[in-house]
Amino acid sequence: MRLDTKYLDTFISRSELRMIEEEAKEAHLSLENGTCPSADFLGWLHLPSSTKDAELKRIERIAKEIRKTSSVFIVIGIGGSYLGSRAALEFLSPGYAEDGPCKIYFAGNSIDPLYLSNLINKIKDKDITVNVISKSGTTIEPATAFRIIRDKVLKKRYSSQELKKRIIFTTTKGKGALSNMAKRGGYRCFYIPEDVGGRFSVLTPVGLLPMAVAGIDIKAVIKGAASIEAKSKTPSLETNLSYRYACLRNLLYRNGKKIEIACSFHTDLHYLLEWWKQLFAESEGKDGKGLFPATAIFSTDLHANGQLIQQGERNIFETFLCIKKKEADLKLGHDKDNIDKLNYISGKGLDLINKMAYKGTVLAHKDGNVPNMSITIDERSAFCLGELIYFFQRAVALSGLLLGINPFDQPGVQAYKDNMFRLLGRK
Repeated sequence: MRLDTKYLDTFISRSELRMIEEEAKEAHLSLENGTCPSADFLGWLHLPSSTKDAELKRIERIAKEIRKTSSVFIVIGIGGSYLGSRAALEFLSPGYAEDGPCKIYFAGNSIDPLYLSNLINKIKDKDITVNVISKSGTTIEPATAFRIIRDKVLKKRYSSQELKKRIIFTTTKGKGALSNMAKRGGYRCFYIPEDVGGRFSVLTPVGLLPMAVAGIDIKAVIKGAASIEAKSKTPSLETNLSYRYACLRNLLYRNGKKIEIACSFHTDLHYLLEWWKQLFAESEGKDGKGLFPATAIFSTDLHANGQLIQQGERNIFETFLCIKKKEADLKLGHDKDNIDKLNYISGKGLDLINKMAYKGTVLAHKDGNVPNMSITIDERSAFCLGELIYFFQRAVALSGLLLGINPFDQPGVQAYKDNMFRLLGRK
């Protein structure tokens, strides 16, 4: 991984960076020593290096069984319980949901009746396995989706004995609604460590089982994450790129940049950016503080909000996510009539044109007084995915502590739920 910050030089001084590095050292110690707020939710911190091979083998074994017995695999969850695995599938297996031998669909991430109705129609007469992901088992979006799919599809098609093979829970061990349901129904379970919060759970069975069903090498994902974990043992901003990123974004925030746009010129990174958005928004948006995380896929969104970025209010900075290795290419042919005026790029590939669009954009936005930095990975691989996941997890933890908030709780999420429950008549 590389972090290119050359377009921040005119926005952040060396003295500011030295000052915040001292703050980062203190925050790093509080993470490692377990003295930071909500220290009982630090199980993700050394999860990559402590993940047991036996657990990965069990996940791979059950994933292989699912692919053999099912043509549809439904992942039911919301927030951190689904965004990570969906991001991984889009990143490593684009189109898998439509083209894979075991199609993967996601449910329980909204309460939209049309979406669920259409999904139920799609899976008619298909062999199905369902993975319900929830620590409590009572979160309304996945709980309602599971009850409807169970009653309208699964129970009508399978015996109670067969359902034991086709319903898998990923939940808290020994407590919560799903754990109780599994005990009564004899369903198989994977367990989420109690000290790992939902948005930090993608490297647990929450994300690893759907990845494995899609044929992703989950051992390589864990190895990639472990490589960044090893580099995070020191708070030095020279060697710890996740801390450097966290410190730079905090300095930009202190200097009046209130919105971070995470963007890429790779369309299949959309859900990875959405996962990033949830991770940072839920971790940092507290006590009247926090950068607003937005996402964009360029060049598409340059035709939507590019004008605002270039010349709107100067409260924005950008973080570009790039892939070094050429993945595919299509060359432009020569047209003797040249009506579209494109012969000046005939013989050139779309990969080169896309890269030049990226370079032109970062230069234009820098000239428009929009700070930007770029994170580049070598290739689209399971190892690099693991690197990115842990990079951002470590970064948001430090970033939240630098803000002076608790990055591991989410008290504000309950407010809408309480109102919804009251309006629905829950007592």
